[in-house]
Amino acid sequence: MRRRWATWILLRSCVTRLHRSHPLFHTSAALLPSVRCLGTTATLRDDGGGGQRVMVEKRWREFFTDPSQWWDNRMEKGNPGYPDFRHKKSKEPLWIDGKFNPPWVESELAAIVPGTVQLNTFSWNTRLASCAKNGRYEEAIRLFQQMQQEGIIPDTFTYVRVLNACAGLQALEEGRRIHTWIIQSCCESNVFVGSSLVDMYAKCGSIEDAQKVFDRMPSRNVVSWNAMILGYVKCGQGQKALELYRQMQSSGVQPDSVTFVGLLNACASAVALEEGRGVHKQIIQSGCESEVYVGSSLVDMYAKCGSIEDAQKVFDRMPTRNVVSWNAIILGHVKCGQGWKALALSHQMQQEGVEPDPVTFLALLNACASVGTLDEGRRVEEQIIQSSCKFDVFVGNSLVDMYAKCGSIDDALRVFNNMSTRNVVAWSSMILGHVKCGQGQQALALYQQMQLEGVQPNPVTFVGVLNACASVVALEEGRNVHEQIIQSGFESDAFVGSSLVDMYAKCGSIEDAQSVFIKMRIRDVVAWTAMILGHVKCGQGQKALALFQQMQQEGVEPNPVTCVGAVAACASVEALEEGRHVEKQIIQSGYESDVFISNSLIDMYSKCGSIKDASRVFHRMPTRDVVSWTAMLGGFAMHGHAKEAVGHFEMMCEGAIELNSITFVSLLSACSHAGLVDEGLQYIESMGFVYSCPATLKHYSCTVDLLGRAGYLEEAEELIKTMSCEPDVALWMTLLGASRVHRNVELGEHIAKKVLELDPGNTSGYVVLSDM
Repeated sequence: MRRRWATWILLRSCVTRLHRSHPLFHTSAALLPSVRCLGTTATLRDDGGGGQRVMVEKRWREFFTDPSQWWDNRMEKGNPGYPDFRHKKSKEPLWIDGKFNPPWVESELAAIVPGTVQLNTFSWNTRLASCAKNGRYEEAIRLFQQMQQEGIIPDTFTYVRVLNACAGLQALEEGRRIHTWIIQSCCESNVFVGSSLVDMYAKCGSIEDAQKVFDRMPSRNVVSWNAMILGYVKCGQGQKALELYRQMQSSGVQPDSVTFVGLLNACASAVALEEGRGVHKQIIQSGCESEVYVGSSLVDMYAKCGSIEDAQKVFDRMPTRNVVSWNAIILGHVKCGQGWKALALSHQMQQEGVEPDPVTFLALLNACASVGTLDEGRRVEEQIIQSSCKFDVFVGNSLVDMYAKCGSIDDALRVFNNMSTRNVVAWSSMILGHVKCGQGQQALALYQQMQLEGVQPNPVTFVGVLNACASVVALEEGRNVHEQIIQSGFESDAFVGSSLVDMYAKCGSIEDAQSVFIKMRIRDVVAWTAMILGHVKCGQGQKALALFQQMQQEGVEPNPVTCVGAVAACASVEALEEGRHVEKQIIQSGYESDVFISNSLIDMYSKCGSIKDASRVFHRMPTRDVVSWTAMLGGFAMHGHAKEAVGHFEMMCEGAIELNSITFVSLLSACSHAGLVDEGLQYIESMGFVYSCPATLKHYSCTVDLLGRAGYLEEAEELIKTMSCEPDVALWMTLLGASRVHRNVELGEHIAKKVLELDPGNTSGYVVLSDM
């Protein structure tokens, strides 16, 4: 007996206390003896005689009547003297090898599931459980294979643990081989082995096999249903998971907290807000709402379903909030476009002593990127450096993306160059960052470097590179990228296809754009918009309008950018009635308050000759920017309404509207057409020191035209000689045209020589002289 006791102590000293790490064991604390091995012997230190034997036998009969009423402590025993089973209510203990056990106990235990009582499997199962608990899944599978080689017969506990290892590694083929062993050992009908099989197949991505095992199970408990529901959630089939839950309720199985977490994830993935609210009611009835993981899942579900108010209410009611809860509410605010609120929550989280983890940092970096706050982004980077997350590749990728979106390409490049591992996400962020900052050539150079380093592009990379080609009008590079896209098999990707259409259109090859567009299997609003804008750019307004109509006939709803393209098409062909029809569609779509669309409408009506409609749109706008004011000013100038243009300009000044270069071009043009010489000269003289808007060649050209139209030819020539920038041929031609109007041949001849000096091949000066 002493040797037996010493063996126990030696064994326990080598094995750390094991916890139930598999989710199947979290949801049902009372497990049948068939779930775990029965262990080696432990001495029951009893002093009693016959009476003790009767008492122990009575307990065993109670145990076999309903094992679910007993806690199974065998794999969590820190001391061999602790009981193997303990009654949940009375706390009465039982030992498998107790001194007063009736002789029939061992055979009864073995009869529950064939192969359950295998005392020599205990040490193997202990090692197997340790590997599975600590994530050493490959080692667990090797141990199982070694057991087979040494002739150790696995029990149900062995199968549960090795299936968990297969699930962790997503080792589908190994899982199928183990499934074959389970069938041969007649253990598949065991509810816990079956549940582990369902879980393994689902996590390995074979939901069909999981469903087959589930359908064959003779009995299913909450663990089985949870495994199947979570499997469908993992595979992105949220509605199927909700349907399965209804079947579970019909079968009389009561959900637990794991079920609710799975259902909330299903509602979140399917954006099923009403179903989520229904699940929330059941959670309240079950009393699980106060559990931190259930509460966190509720916050996450409401946020992903777009109800950030409900998410905040649940979060505020939570009695205990861990980092998962905080991450859920922070990510929810980021998703709903409330980046500043997300950043404020992160400050509150740290004030309450909750340390951020990598998920928190990812959310905060996304928040900084969404609101463009560079200072906050740098503060988050400092926190990351101080934490253990600084080498996390995902955090590094998000840092690069944040700095690029905030316009600090130098910071993005610094982080990028310091990354020990740079995957395709980091490269894509850098490429897109350079494109956003107007550095298309640098983006293309980065793409070439990425390929030299052997990193394969993904669809996001190709979208960035195509945008770079479009920004620098690099048609040949775009065609080369198109060939690589075809070779990579990404041509059918909707975003890549739309970017190809956009690139070809912006590079002036509308035929190539049309060719890609026709081949697209799925043409979303982005693709249609790219084609419409491409035709407008190429001067094919009528074709753009035809595409706009065809798009709606095919059931694709226009977005604000599409509407801007349609309005621009009407402006390009001066199609007033079509423009009014497009405006009606814009109002029906609820976009009339969009400032960009309204600005386009003002410009379109001005170009189509209806200054009245332009003014109507302008006065209807709830908010106006400098473009709105300038477009209206340009409309007045275009129609010769100089007084209205000047009055409009004064209103802009009174309203503290920030004036830009185009504003003064329109104003000077209005003065030129109305002959307001003094006013025009006053405006150009005051541009720099009063309005902080330095005069450019375009402004001087308008002023020369103003003076020339009024006959002040010498003053116009003097202005050209004294202006702050070098005159070009077009400016001299403006003055030459004025000389012809006023028949000043001497000045015209002088100016014609200037034109020839700047552009020897330009004969238009002599043509004007001959007309004179």
